[in-house]
Amino acid sequence: MAAAAELQGKYQKLAQEYSKLRAQNQVLKKGVVDEQANSASLKEQLKMKDQSLRKLQQEMDSLTFRNQQLAKRVELLQDELALSETRGKKNKKSAESSSQLSQEQKSVFNEDLQKKIEENERLHILFFEADEQHKRLEAELRTRLEVLETDASQHQAVVDSLTKKYTDTIEKLQNDKAKLEIKSQTLEREAKDCRLRTEECQQQLKNLQAALGSRLEESLCIINEKVPFNDTRSNQYNALNVPLHNRRYQLKLRDLAGQALAFVQELVTALLNFHTYTEQKVQIFPIDSATDTISPLNQKFSQYLHENASYVRPLEEGMLHLFESITEDTVTVLETAVKLKAFSEHLASYLCFLRKILPYQLKSLEEECESSLCTAALRARNMDLHRDMKRLTAVFEKLHTYVSLLALPSTKPTGLLRTNYNMVFTNIAASLHGFHDILKDISKHYSQKATLEQDAPTATQKLLTTNDCILSSLVALTNAAGKIASFFSNNLDHFTTSLSYGPKGGTEFISPLSAECMLQYKKKAVAYMKSLKKPCADSVPYEEALANRRVLLSSTESREGLAQQVHQSLEKIAKLEQEKEHWMLEAQLAKIKLEKENEKLKNSLSGHLTETIQERSVLTNVAEQKKETTEKNPRELIKNTSLIGMLAVTTDNEKAPDGESREDLIKNHYMARIAELTSHLQLADSKSVHFHAECRALAKRLSLAEKSKELLTEELKLASQNISRLQDELMTTKRSYEDQLSMMSDHLCSMNETLTKQREEIDTLKMTSKGNSKKNKNR
Repeated sequence: MAAAAELQGKYQKLAQEYSKLRAQNQVLKKGVVDEQANSASLKEQLKMKDQSLRKLQQEMDSLTFRNQQLAKRVELLQDELALSETRGKKNKKSAESSSQLSQEQKSVFNEDLQKKIEENERLHILFFEADEQHKRLEAELRTRLEVLETDASQHQAVVDSLTKKYTDTIEKLQNDKAKLEIKSQTLEREAKDCRLRTEECQQQLKNLQAALGSRLEESLCIINEKVPFNDTRSNQYNALNVPLHNRRYQLKLRDLAGQALAFVQELVTALLNFHTYTEQKVQIFPIDSATDTISPLNQKFSQYLHENASYVRPLEEGMLHLFESITEDTVTVLETAVKLKAFSEHLASYLCFLRKILPYQLKSLEEECESSLCTAALRARNMDLHRDMKRLTAVFEKLHTYVSLLALPSTKPTGLLRTNYNMVFTNIAASLHGFHDILKDISKHYSQKATLEQDAPTATQKLLTTNDCILSSLVALTNAAGKIASFFSNNLDHFTTSLSYGPKGGTEFISPLSAECMLQYKKKAVAYMKSLKKPCADSVPYEEALANRRVLLSSTESREGLAQQVHQSLEKIAKLEQEKEHWMLEAQLAKIKLEKENEKLKNSLSGHLTETIQERSVLTNVAEQKKETTEKNPRELIKNTSLIGMLAVTTDNEKAPDGESREDLIKNHYMARIAELTSHLQLADSKSVHFHAECRALAKRLSLAEKSKELLTEELKLASQNISRLQDELMTTKRSYEDQLSMMSDHLCSMNETLTKQREEIDTLKMTSKGNSKKNKNR
């Protein structure tokens, strides 16, 4: 039994750990879902940024095209100026006119140039701002990616720890299963041994019954020959005979009375709390007595409620006196239970108190419904409580009538017949269940009323606390009433059988006076038996010595059997400890295997990470090779800034013609610009490929994590199923073993009872025969 209790404790701990791990698993699921949502949002942001980059590149291409057009236009204007200057020397008049035209054209071209320059500056500023914004977003996205990677690693560590825990629990459960199988085998062996012992006991019983039957016949012959008067034939004389003392019934009755006393004490405390808190509620709601005077009806109601202790406390005192009257030496029946009358009187006084406060309580509820603060829902709850209070007093009236009926046999024996005892007890059980149901309804309606009052705008903290106190007292009342009802209904058969037995051969006690006389005779008989147990002369009769020798032999045999059982149990304990050490070693080996498998998993994950790092290094090498190719050009370019853009001037000392040099300069400038832009594009493409590869790696990790989570959930389900199956097997084995033990104990108890009864009958027959022989000698 102790091992079963330990296993139950272990299973409870495992269930608690399983619930905790389940909650952590749900949290991890939420984290993974959030990370998936974040990754999706980051992908969308990357797409948006790529689109913005493409737009900016298109704008840059359009700007370069416009710059080329403006440069060509400037060249044309410069050519026209040179031609106009040559012509001006030949013809001054025409020069003056052409100068005017050229000035006008210059002004127009200058305005156009100024506008284009401003537009170019604005576009350069926009491109610079967009580039900086892109860099900033790129840095933010990288930081977020790092955070997500750290979170993913943390979640992976949590998942690994959960897998370890689940594997440990599975191993523990397997070990427990093996232990339980071993125990079931041992229990089956013990059951076989018990069956063999029962067969032996049955054989012994048959022998004893045959021997006792022969003795009974002899004793009956002696009684019929030598007993002149049989007082069991008349009920009046039989009522004065002392019935057989059943010590087990008395102890059981005392235990039941102790339980009933504890339940009544709980009920009394709950009733006191309920009445005192209702008194506080009447003084607070609907009108607070601290700020305004309450109605005279509520004043009277609170005054009556203040006197509740003088009516409720005697119930506990009466039950305590009844418990003290039930002792091991007395014979407790309804005819001898005199203290039950006092308890019924205390219950009647409490019923009078309830009848006195009922109209005030109903009127106070009606007055609360008539107040302006009362809503329709609150009015409906008040009317429900109105009906419940009437039902409560009616139930207490029923209980008082049935308890007063039970108290009648100790005062008026003709008031209640013995055949009606069973009906009275069943009606008490039914009324107690009705009392429990009414208290449930009251607590439900009052909780609804308290919630409605809490939502009211004028609700104070004092009102809320009193409502909570009343609800707690009602909960305690319902619990106490439920305990009393279940206790009475469970022990109903015992009450009907134990509280109605009388003298041997008779049907009832005739009157309480005869019951008192019987108790006096019982005391005298006990004193006489004690006097008989005093030591007699030195010599012992031969028959008694033989009987004592048989008793001693039987006691020594029972001791030897018990010693053998103890030795067998010690051997079983030693075997179980050896098996425990064996399974502990196996558990350690399994842990070492699990650690090796975890190391293999970590090595595989590290190999995957090295592959991604190699891909990154290849991309960086390609970018460096491109930079080296651009640096190894035959000519070194010197960059010069102007309003048009970035110009590249060669360091050669060769001087080309003006037009060709300008065209070459512009061509080289735009070719260098195109090369720079292509290099930027290549870098951007390489970065995008790198980010794409990292995103694919993260997606693979997420898919692997989801698969591992699914596997873990399946393992969790299997573990829970194994736990439930093992618990069911444990319960079945425990129940079968307990049933077998109870059957054995009941059988042995019945055997002992029959043996004691037969011995008592033989002793009584011997005493009567000795008394008759003495009387005959005296005559």
